[in-house]
Amino acid sequence: MQDNIMAKALWLAAGFAALAVPAYAADVTPAPPVVVELFTSQGCSSCPPADAYLGELAKKPGILALGFHIGYWNYIGWTDPYSLPLAAERQRAYGQRLGLHYVYTPQMVIDGSGEGVGSEPARIAPLLHAARQRPRLGPALSLEKRDSGFHIHIGAGTATAPATVWLVGIDREHQTKVLRGENEGATAQDYQVVRSFTSVGEWRGAALDLDVPASRAVGDETAVLLQLDGAGPILTAATLPGPSS
Repeated sequence: MQDNIMAKALWLAAGFAALAVPAYAADVTPAPPVVVELFTSQGCSSCPPADAYLGELAKKPGILALGFHIGYWNYIGWTDPYSLPLAAERQRAYGQRLGLHYVYTPQMVIDGSGEGVGSEPARIAPLLHAARQRPRLGPALSLEKRDSGFHIHIGAGTATAPATVWLVGIDREHQTKVLRGENEGATAQDYQVVRSFTSVGEWRGAALDLDVPASRAVGDETAVLLQLDGAGPILTAATLPGPSS
């Protein structure tokens, strides 16, 4: 008799545990993506391998890949059609922040905290691993598409310094026939091309809601970054894929 009661109790406990698993799993919030920024140029002969590597990284879960095309190599014969003045400005800001004596292409910056040659996966992989292992201490962040544009919500948290809210417009892929310069005759294959990069607010620790016109982001996809001091460590990020992704 006692054995039957014990068996029934164990059976009921197992049943309740099984019912609880899906509810628990549903409450788990995915970790924000690791942000990988490649500074590249269609006029740079050493950049195509890094461009291809960025394309590979973009397919991996948990990574937000961004291709910033700089313009300071345009003078050597080929004007990169996706080069933006803000790309070189951002790269130089990283250079100062990370204590570098110069900037270069192809350069990858990981989560605003580490950098390496973008065409050397063996040097980038440890940086990605370290970024994944770091505690993600940023506030809750969400990006929604609305009729009037985008809505960004940032939860409350501890801010050691003001953090810039960057809205990013991204094109997934472009092919370009390069007619002059170091890559003359080649077809440039570019991934996650940043088409717009705009500061839309500042977070200082209190919960923040921002409504941003759709015109502030140009591209197939949209992302938002929360970054200390504009070019410091990236606290968190979120993406809003385009309709065909």
